Amino acid sequence: MGAALGLAFACGLLLLCGRRSARRRAAGGRGAAASRGLGGYPRRALRRWSRRRGELLGAAGLAGVSPGQLVAAQVGASAAVGAVALLVSGSSSIAVCFAAFGFLGPTALVRRLRTSRARELRDAWPDVVDNLASAVRAGMSLPEAVSAIAERGPVPLRPAFARFAADHRATGQFALCLDRLKDDLADPVADRICEALRVAREVGGTDLGRLLRTLASFLREDARIRAELETRQGWTVNAARLAVAGPWLVLVLLATQSTTLTVFDSGSGRLLLAFGGAVTLAAYRLMLRIGHLPEERRVLG
Repeated sequence: MGAALGLAFACGLLLLCGRRSARRRAAGGRGAAASRGLGGYPRRALRRWSRRRGELLGAAGLAGVSPGQLVAAQVGASAAVGAVALLVSGSSSIAVCFAAFGFLGPTALVRRLRTSRARELRDAWPDVVDNLASAVRAGMSLPEAVSAIAERGPVPLRPAFARFAADHRATGQFALCLDRLKDDLADPVADRICEALRVAREVGGTDLGRLLRTLASFLREDARIRAELETRQGWTVNAARLAVAGPWLVLVLLATQSTTLTVFDSGSGRLLLAFGGAVTLAAYRLMLRIGHLPEERRVLG
């Protein structure tokens, strides 16, 4: 009887110890997974930022520029503007403010290039679609019709289609060349056209010409409406930009007077500059958000 009780007690202790060790292993596994997740968050954020910067550069027609090169340009512009401001004013506080504006300058330039390129492409795509429809109606094959855009298409789009023609002559793979063309153009309209051509190539059908003509009329109507809206909105956006730049132009004028520089180098002056910079940045971002027209996103890219 005593031996049976001792054996049961020993089994109970063994089960308790095994359960505690299993809990420790589970807790250790969760802690390691959590630490890996926390450690991987900066890498995921960096990859997401790099992808967005790459998309911005591609949409601006700067696909050969990497996000790291853009950051290097921002740092260089910031150092140059800050050095010039320090030489002109002699105030470190004012130099830091204008160095911050210099850091944001290259990104603003890239965004402006993206806007102007999108406007050029928006005006050029109807002619591209008309050329494709005419080539299809004339009996040309789809690779020949797309390659012909390099010679008869709009000037801004000829280099991309010339690269498509060279790729197709080298590989003979229409689908792969379409994917490269989409990446090269980085435009939602190009995505739709390429996917329509891909479906027509793989499945066949007789409605491709009608589809292209309908798409051309739709693109022309969309370009006309957007141009009218941008014209009406342009003076409002320019007035808002002038209102944002006004206080800093006054600061530049004040920086030429040595009697006012000591005020900005004090603690209250630095606080005033920091508050003014934050308000300016917030107001400018809000102005861009309010005045931004909705743009078509790439969903087939």
